[in-house]
Amino acid sequence: MSEINHYTLTWQCPDSSGVLAKITQCLFTHGAFITETSQYSDPYTSTFFSRIAFDDRNLTVPIDEFSQAVENLAQPLNMEFQLRNKENLPNIVIAVSKDDHCLVSLLTKWKAGVLPVNIVAVLSNHTNCQSLAQWHDVPFHHLPIDKTNKPQQEAQILKVLKQADAELLVLARYMQILSDELCIKLSGHAINIHHSFLPSFKGAKPYHQAHARGVKVIGATAHYVTADLDEGPIIVQEVKPINHTFTVEQMKHMGHDLEAVALCHAVKMHAEQRICINGSKTVIL
Repeated sequence: MSEINHYTLTWQCPDSSGVLAKITQCLFTHGAFITETSQYSDPYTSTFFSRIAFDDRNLTVPIDEFSQAVENLAQPLNMEFQLRNKENLPNIVIAVSKDDHCLVSLLTKWKAGVLPVNIVAVLSNHTNCQSLAQWHDVPFHHLPIDKTNKPQQEAQILKVLKQADAELLVLARYMQILSDELCIKLSGHAINIHHSFLPSFKGAKPYHQAHARGVKVIGATAHYVTADLDEGPIIVQEVKPINHTFTVEQMKHMGHDLEAVALCHAVKMHAEQRICINGSKTVIL
């Protein structure tokens, strides 16, 4: 028996009658065997979103020819789509500063085979995590930054991404604000973890802000990076209840777990093509 290949098709387009039927008819005509499907029609933006998993057990044409058929269908529908073989894992680069808890979780899940990505590099403005990256046989790039070299340092970040053929930059507690220019270049291809339950407590020291307000729940938010600080489309949020007895340090320690869980979940969903950006929000399929 020939090996069965599995594919994921994620797409979105202006909503109109019959758009799903047209795509599924294309799949049926070419012998694609659908194994999973999810969709959502947003009544506020009049946009249709869909994710379809299929295999080629009955495919009647080469996958490149099928992809061209989807491309031909996409043009009149004004449709954006991504078609990927599930074995073609996306390359990601992780950016980190001094705290390593999110990096540890990403590396551990990747090595365990439960995070469907290739971690091709780790970059940092410090050397604290160098030995950890090297222990996992991941190239480490020390890119120090100060007030005088931000443009040059960010150019190096782009160089690392290009050389590693990476499609996603993961900010795993990378405690630097990216320039507007870099945010625009990485639009939809950079995920950040913020250590608060956004939109509350943006910016620096969110646990201190939360403690000062006496919150009863703390959280962490994984979101796509935009030029507006901590306001990118939210992907995943994790929360834990607390009470008045918690100190700032206790909140930080509890938050470490929330941050790692939320970030790993967001990266996994991105890799599985489950996220569609819908203006300032996301649709999770």
